[in-house]
Formats: sequence, C-alpha cells, structure tokens
Amino acid sequence: MIGVQGGGSDERLRRIEAITDAALSKLDVDDLLDELLDRVREVLRVDTAAILLLDVHARQFVATATRGLADEVRQGSRISVGRGLAGRIAREKQPVVLDEVTAADDPTLFDSGVCSLLGVPMLAGGEVIGVLHVGCLQPHRFTDDDVQVLQLAADRASLASRSRASSIDRTAALALQRSLLPTHLPDAPGVDMAARYVPGHDAGVGGDWYDVFTLPSGWLGVVIGDVSGHGLRSAVVMGRLRSALRAYALICDDPASALTLLDRKIHHFEAGNLATVLYAMISPDRTTIRMSLAGHLQPVLAAPGQSVETLDLPVDLPLGVRPDRPARRFTEVAFPAEAVLVCYTDGLVERRGEVIDTGIERLCAAVEPGAAEAVCARIMTTLAGEQPTDDIALLAIQATGKSRVSPGADRHRRAAAGGTRPLRQRGQPGPGPQRQPGPGRV
Repeated sequence: MIGVQGGGSDERLRRIEAITDAALSKLDVDDLLDELLDRVREVLRVDTAAILLLDVHARQFVATATRGLADEVRQGSRISVGRGLAGRIAREKQPVVLDEVTAADDPTLFDSGVCSLLGVPMLAGGEVIGVLHVGCLQPHRFTDDDVQVLQLAADRASLASRSRASSIDRTAALALQRSLLPTHLPDAPGVDMAARYVPGHDAGVGGDWYDVFTLPSGWLGVVIGDVSGHGLRSAVVMGRLRSALRAYALICDDPASALTLLDRKIHHFEAGNLATVLYAMISPDRTTIRMSLAGHLQPVLAAPGQSVETLDLPVDLPLGVRPDRPARRFTEVAFPAEAVLVCYTDGLVERRGEVIDTGIERLCAAVEPGAAEAVCARIMTTLAGEQPTDDIALLAIQATGKSRVSPGADRHRRAAAGGTRPLRQRGQPGPGPQRQPGPGRV
C-alpha cells in the first residue's frame, strides 16, 4: 500500500483527533492499544503496526499489540534489546525512518515483506519503555507530519502502559503483603489477640506489617513495622525484614539485640531503605513485656482501673538511618491481667493538616480494656473511616490472666533474663546475641 498524505489543516486535525479521542480512555489497556493501532493504520495509511514493550529483567522487547504482521512477529514474540529497528530506536531515543528496509535493518520485518518503516520511542521519565512502529508493504516515504502523529500515539500508549504497570505492581504488592501477614494469629495461651490491615487508597500498598510468633522457650514475639515508601518495592523489603527478624528472634535474648541485627541487615543488604519497627517479647507467664522501638510510635496500654496512655518508652533511631547508631535499648513493663496492648502504624493516627498527637489522643480515647477483637473493631470504627489515605496495621493483645507456666518455669525465665529486673527500667543497651540459652531459644 502506498501512503496517501493528508492535505491541509483539516486532515491534520482529523489525524490528531483520532489519536487523542477521549473515548479511548474508557477502554482497558489491551483494548486501548489494539484500537490505537487500528486508528494509526487508518490515519497513516500503513499496512502494519506494532507496540513492543520493554521487559527490563529479560532485556527484551515483547510484542504487546500488533496489526498486519506475520505469525512469527505477532503478539507475544520477543526481540533482544539492541537488535533490529526496536533496538536502534531504544539506543537513539529518537524516531527512525527507513524508506527502504534491508535485512540488515531488521531481518524479521524484512522477511515479513515490509518495505518501508517508521518507528518512534515510547518514553517514561526520559527512559525508553517500548517502541511503536508502522510499516508499508510497498515503497513509501513518511513525512514529518507522519512522525509527529505516530509520536503522539506512542505517548498515548506510554501513559496507558504505565497505568497498567502501576496497577500490576499494586496488585502484586497487595498479594505479597497479604501473603506475609498472618492468616490466623497463633493460638497462644494466656493472651487474646486480634489484628487489622487496611491498604491506603491514596498512597497505595506499602511496607506496613504485623507479626506474632511463639518462641521455643514460650516467650511470645510481637512485631509491627513500616518500611518507608509505597508499592511493590516497599512490600518486597518488608517481606525480607519480616523473615530476617523472625530468624534473629531465635538467637537473641532481648528485642534490642534482634533490632540491632536487623539494622545491620538493612545497611548491608537493603541500603537506602528505612523502616520503623516495634518488637516486643511477652513473657511465658504473660505478666511482663520487653519492648524495643526503632523509630516506631509508642504503643497504648489500657489496664483495668488505670488511665489509658501511650507507654513512655525510649525511641531509638529507625532502622537504616546510620550504621554507627547508638546502642539500642529495651524496656520491661508490667502486663496486668485483663490489660490490652495496642500496637499500630502511623496510618491509623496521622491526618493531613493536624499534628500526630491529636490522632494519638483520639486513639487513647477509643481504647478500653476488653476482648482484643472488640478493641480492634472500636478503634477501626472510630479512627480508620471508609477510605484511609495510608496503610493501617493494627494489633491488639489482651492478657487473659490464664498462665500455663509453672512456678519452676517462671524461675527459669527470670534466671534466663538475668535476675529480677525492675519493671519499666529504661536505657538498657541492646547487647549482641548471647551464647547461653535465652528467651528466644530452646
């Protein structure tokens, strides 16, 4: 087919309107790309059209939508980066016009009978994410106006492809995050537990998580944390930190030591990432809690007959801030019978236009001693609303007053802890892992 060039401003306007038609936005991405290629073929009077998107990990271009091409170059075929017309466009980041295609230019398209080619880059943030090219099966000369129209179509395709990639990333991040959150909290004697996780609607899925696990010695590990940022990357980092902290919990005698090792892990393997984490260890008799805070919000404790308050615990630096951080600390506090401990991430209490203390006061007002599920439900009804703007992780743990630990086992716990430590003692350095058995070990 020999292209017939449009004449005058009316023809140019018709071409532009066909590509920028707002109705295309109502289609899903695959249908939009297919419709866009049909319109490109019509307005440019060409025989073939194809959109190839870059697979960064494979370093290949993948034919995502095609029209008028032979089976071997239809949708789904792959071309290594650097080869053919797509490779040249990606390298130069500029339109390429080939009035007379040779086997050296692109052997695949040449073998398909394409005589003339025009290709333009699909760009996002200055980087090539794909290529859009059209061809004619008869000799044809493309004009500057053709180049501009095709580039307009490529920009439209880029926006749609980026939207789909973001949607895929968000879905993957949500699936990953939910796969790492406990489906059911462990059945631990002496405590009643409930939790919530709600993804933020504005910010998207991020690195919030909670975790509860029983250590071999009977101590109960409790974690809530928040990796900075949002999206799939933050969710992946969160998964790595969760797994690492579980491993460190088995070899550390106190939460500060475990967070110290986790901090080293971030600096070495996750450089550039930041995270806030609360790690608590509840004693086997469920009467005391050891807690260490790495930049995380202080938890709320509500005990019968006492005012509800945030625990006045020392807050150390977040993980990943500086490798030469001061020694991390942990504090041991009493956990009275029927008291409830509430741990949370900032999405629960932080609101635009107000200081975070206001949200924390609102949280304290919503908490009262009771069953963990009822506490969570009341908090979410009072604070979370229908559409939170940031991820929310919430964990409530109530001491039921039922202990499975015999007096002898309790003495063993105190010996492992190094004696009868005063409750609410502060400023304790977080030592490295000890060799003798401790709360985290068999």
